[in-house]
Amino acid sequence: MSKLPFSLPGRFYRGNIHTHSTRSDGALDPVAVATAYREAGYDFLAITDHFLAQYGFPITDTREFRTDSFTTLLGAELHAPRLENGQLWHIVAVGLPLDFAPTAPSETAMELARRAAAAGAFIGIAHPAWYGLTLDDVRSLDVAHAIEIYNETCFALNDRGESWYVADLLLSRGHRYFAYAADDAHFLPTRPDACAAWIQLRAESLAPESLLAALKAGQFYSSQGPEIHDVQIDARRLRVSCSPVAHVYLSGKAPLARQIHGTDITTCEFSLEPFGDSYARITVIDEHGKRAWSNPFWPD
Repeated sequence: MSKLPFSLPGRFYRGNIHTHSTRSDGALDPVAVATAYREAGYDFLAITDHFLAQYGFPITDTREFRTDSFTTLLGAELHAPRLENGQLWHIVAVGLPLDFAPTAPSETAMELARRAAAAGAFIGIAHPAWYGLTLDDVRSLDVAHAIEIYNETCFALNDRGESWYVADLLLSRGHRYFAYAADDAHFLPTRPDACAAWIQLRAESLAPESLLAALKAGQFYSSQGPEIHDVQIDARRLRVSCSPVAHVYLSGKAPLARQIHGTDITTCEFSLEPFGDSYARITVIDEHGKRAWSNPFWPD
């Protein structure tokens, strides 16, 4: 968890890992969804249709859309009873086999998530703020790799797109999760929700198995537009290189933070001494308010 991806072999690939099509409640068929992301300059996509009986428990097969410069990961958004507030769970599972068995009527969220992880999937806890997950809810899913800390559709629906508060509370209590942003795109005409939030995933190749391994290892950062070019740690100093931004934050256990504000910031440096045994994470914000976020890391 402490390893940052910037100096690892390979390159960054841009991708969205939470998307819907007409196989569930999306407005576009899988071909059109994949075409939209490919034409927008994405390197990879996971269509994660709702894995529910009313849709026939789909694992949307996108293998035919793969090319030398664009690929897909197979997945679904899993659902099972039940949160403290009575809602069904929403669990992003990326890397599922096409023959992943339908949810059994008696299957709990923990059992379903464990089964997906055992099948090889990356497990993400989708949009906690949108539907009121509690800390106990999240902690009950003991195989989750990451928390979805930004969701563009949830921003459009109820202004609860960001879930860093939930992630920070858990990180402050010693839990170690990765953090990713996604569109959750449905392509409905009533709201814009595509190509707005993504991950930059560091992998050695665009092969699906390489991307999935890098995803599970947390070799990515998330963005709405700004780029984090490099993060280096040397002798308890942290150096950030990024596209031009107006604000850079190094955040840890609340209220611990350091910040730099200015115009067209492309490099900056922080001391890690105040962070002690705290986790840390980087946020950069450009002049338009668009953000990019590193994964949490532990400076020691």
